[in-house]
Amino acid sequence: MTLQQLRYIIAIDNYRHFGKAAEACGLTQSTLSLMVKKMEEELDVLLFDRNAHPVVATPIGRKVIDQAKVVLYNVEQISEMTRSEKEAVSGPLKIALISTVAPVLVSGLFKHIGESAPSISLKTEEMLTDTIKDKLRKTEVDMGILTGPVQDVDFLEIPLYRERFFAYISEDNPAYSQESISTETLLKHPLWIMRDGLGQLGPAVLNKGDITFEHFYEGGRVGTLIQVVNNNGGITIVPETHIGLIMYSQQKNLRPIIDPVPSRTISLIIRNDYIREAVLNTVIDSVKRIIPETMLESAIRAGRVKL
Repeated sequence: MTLQQLRYIIAIDNYRHFGKAAEACGLTQSTLSLMVKKMEEELDVLLFDRNAHPVVATPIGRKVIDQAKVVLYNVEQISEMTRSEKEAVSGPLKIALISTVAPVLVSGLFKHIGESAPSISLKTEEMLTDTIKDKLRKTEVDMGILTGPVQDVDFLEIPLYRERFFAYISEDNPAYSQESISTETLLKHPLWIMRDGLGQLGPAVLNKGDITFEHFYEGGRVGTLIQVVNNNGGITIVPETHIGLIMYSQQKNLRPIIDPVPSRTISLIIRNDYIREAVLNTVIDSVKRIIPETMLESAIRAGRVKL
């Protein structure tokens, strides 16, 4: 039997007439009669005395109808609970971020979420990409913000913004005199870069030439990489959103990377069964207040995300 069949027998009981019940349900009388007959055959009982005028439930039919009302009430309670959960803007919220995004977003997330949704108890933590995915699967975090595309069927991915990469060049490096630096030239200079950091530049950059860099920094702080370059020479790569975090006196060391221009997409990921739509949009709205509009993905600029 189906929930719809339960609604049909309740309608017949309410109207005491198959024709009026069918009209109220948006069916023909013959269709309604057929649906009830199928239910009676499935249960192997007669639910209504069709010879009575008006129609009345049989004794067993009365018990079934009363139970059907309870079932539909409980179903509605589940729907209401889900709606309330989707619309609630409160409760604990744990967001995991990769380390090259955390310095850009964390402070603003606390500020804007605290202003717009003070009932949310926000916690953030920096993690590696694989750790974020693992903790999402285990429901140990609610959301992850990392470099996309994630391409994982376990998660719903929402691209937030796209940013370019810039080269930060030491003053004693020959490339410092150039107004821009090509990716081919970049990869032929000593690079200080985070472990797996070049992977974010994409195949269009990595296929440009042989990689000859010599140094890895196994951490996640762009500021530390800049200090390493200042003290040891060479080049590092800086995401566009970090430019405002760099001391003004050091911004003269930045050069755009061209041919091609490397960039990355920052995405928010959640489990496929995540339902707190209002909380999700509160986070997205906060990101929209932190990141320049020109960098935001078009779907994010357009409006609310529906789950």
